[in-house]
Amino acid sequence: MIPPAFDYVRPAGLDEAVRALADAGEDAKVLAGGQSLLPLLRLRLAFPDLVVDIGRIPGLRGVREEDGRLVIGALTTHHEVMRDPLVRRHAGLLAQATATVADPAVRHRGTLGGSLVHADPAGDLPAVALALDAELVAVGPGGRRTIPAGAFFADYLQSTLAPDELLVEIRVPKREGWGFRYEKFHRVAQSWAMVGVAALVRRENGHVAEARIGLTNMGATPLRATAAEEALGGAGDAEAVARAARLAAEGTRPSQDASASPEYRAHLARVLTERAVLAAAGMG
Repeated sequence: MIPPAFDYVRPAGLDEAVRALADAGEDAKVLAGGQSLLPLLRLRLAFPDLVVDIGRIPGLRGVREEDGRLVIGALTTHHEVMRDPLVRRHAGLLAQATATVADPAVRHRGTLGGSLVHADPAGDLPAVALALDAELVAVGPGGRRTIPAGAFFADYLQSTLAPDELLVEIRVPKREGWGFRYEKFHRVAQSWAMVGVAALVRRENGHVAEARIGLTNMGATPLRATAAEEALGGAGDAEAVARAARLAAEGTRPSQDASASPEYRAHLARVLTERAVLAAAGMG
């Protein structure tokens, strides 16, 4: 299908990009890697008057360490994220989950920032950002602001970014010494996750001291499995993990569609949480 007509600008810097967004208001869309926006345009699910291409703006790509965190530029591609030595060492969950995104062609073009701003609850990386307790840094006419991942996803395909703001970087706490695992179930290879689970586990003296679990496609936004996280405290064997995993779907509102019923998604969340936590804790 042919996309609707729109104007196109390619700003040379952040200030120019922010001005273009501010002038256009809600009638503008941002183009980064294009792997989320272009399908929406082709299907005529988006009708922007203006597309702002930020792909050539300098300083928005790459990974560095700063104040005990990793700082990842919003235009860093999935391929770059999954291969970066700092990410692999300090945020292995992000590297592992990113390697499951779509296919190599998409991973070479799609960006971490674009995936998060798209805010698709079936996407792999929003739930990972929640589990990692990431912070997202935006720039707008009023300057910079930092948004916790838990406050970034507003609704289905909606973030809390203002129309005249750009996501510029993602800050991820280092999680050395934590086990991790991303598990997802999908009907065919390279498709969206029917359900996914991003698990981080820290153990002390053979027992779970702390767990963080993000859920993919269990509601209109990515969610934390807080009941399961709390129940995992002190778990020292597979049976205790299985009991806690039965709580993974509490407080969620999975959708009904052609792929699965809410009840089946809740079942998958419980099964995948058990698998992910056992692997992350080194018990499975």
